[in-house]
Amino acid sequence: MTSMPIAQPPSETGGHRPDVPVNPIFAREPISIPRFALPEEGLDPEIAYQVVHDELMLDGNARLNLATFVTTWADPQAERLLTESFDKNVIDKDEYPRTADLEARCVRMLAKLWNAPDPQHAVGCSTTGSSEACMLGGLALKRRWQIARRAAGKPTDRPNIVMGVNVQICWDKFANFFEVEPRLVPMAGDRLHLGAAEAVALCDENTIGVVVILGSTFDGSYEPVAEVCAALDDLQERTGVDVKVHVDGASGAMIAPFCDPDLEWDFRLDRVASINTSGHKYGLVYPGVGWVLWRDADALPEELVFRVNYLGGDMPTFALNFSRPGGQVIAQYYNFLRLGTAGYRRVQQTCRDVATALSARIAEFDRLHLLTDGSELPVFAFTVDDDAPFSAFDLSAALREAGWLVPAYTFPADREDLAALRVVVRNGFSHDLAGLLIDDLGRALEQLEKQPSPQRGAESSSFAHGAGRPAGSSTR
Repeated sequence: MTSMPIAQPPSETGGHRPDVPVNPIFAREPISIPRFALPEEGLDPEIAYQVVHDELMLDGNARLNLATFVTTWADPQAERLLTESFDKNVIDKDEYPRTADLEARCVRMLAKLWNAPDPQHAVGCSTTGSSEACMLGGLALKRRWQIARRAAGKPTDRPNIVMGVNVQICWDKFANFFEVEPRLVPMAGDRLHLGAAEAVALCDENTIGVVVILGSTFDGSYEPVAEVCAALDDLQERTGVDVKVHVDGASGAMIAPFCDPDLEWDFRLDRVASINTSGHKYGLVYPGVGWVLWRDADALPEELVFRVNYLGGDMPTFALNFSRPGGQVIAQYYNFLRLGTAGYRRVQQTCRDVATALSARIAEFDRLHLLTDGSELPVFAFTVDDDAPFSAFDLSAALREAGWLVPAYTFPADREDLAALRVVVRNGFSHDLAGLLIDDLGRALEQLEKQPSPQRGAESSSFAHGAGRPAGSSTR
């Protein structure tokens, strides 16, 4: 869920001309259009297109953006399907029954991929992204906890949720919006994500669930889902407290099934109640689709599902958003057909191979040191020597001059001392591009060695993992 109120910074209005001059070559005569208000008259469509097109030329090259997890390349056929379905409203299942059926097929496919007990009767839905999917997973955990507490005659006014401090900011939003106390496990030493013992230590009878991330956005590492589940099993045996797990698989839920098939992290573990993923990350669809699935119907309280008589039909719905485009769901189904299990395995393994090969070459630079190597998510992080004459932020800025967006950021509590750079390898980032990055990295390091001292700190970073505290970030 990415919508937010936007307040223009002072420079956005005060630092620009109030009008946009239009080059005479685009029009029959020189004209100008207002920048911050609707024009009184419309424009020729080609002129309007050219004005917007020229503004967007200053955006970065998406293929060179190694900060984002979001898909930046797709088959032309997938793009064609998206174009053909711009006008389809995925929520209007009565008007677009075939789109609705493709959504249901995707849910069943994911349920089988994640080893649900009964994939043919899977409970799940598409969302606008992992943020909305996480909200729905959290809401189901909270409501199940409330129902059980009321049945036992106990109060329901103090719910909490346990998670690592490295969770994506959407979990902070969930806790804030739906009045659940967030209990955050800090990092410690070399443990840069959630630990099983540390998570269980924060659980009590008011805990609605534990969030475990299959692929931390800070360094690409998997959190130990099976270990957390085993520790919670032990907690229940000792105390009777029954705490379920939600797996935030925004990225890893579309990596592990193909590259790590023997890793138990999904519905094979009885304590896993729900899983989410981003179709627009390693699901390989352009931005605008996520998925959330529950183990079975019991994991999603019926009282959360609305029966809506809308646009000529009666339908169940459980979502924070209502109307939204159906094209991304259609493109997801296309990818499932187009690639199949073997195709997804080839794509994801290639990403991992590029990541591990690239990280190995980066480790050869004397000043750079790996935190992770891309052998879980095809994502890795590395640091700069403390005594180097440049900082991680200097190196990030130097690479940006060559067109690469490699974010630098500090880690959260209790490792604020750790500053790192992170590389996300996605479909379309080839060994050849990785070689070009290494060339530019070598040139940047050679120049930065000539500095007398670091010139930039965390305050210069344009990349933030979260709002209000450093937290795991990426478009969801």
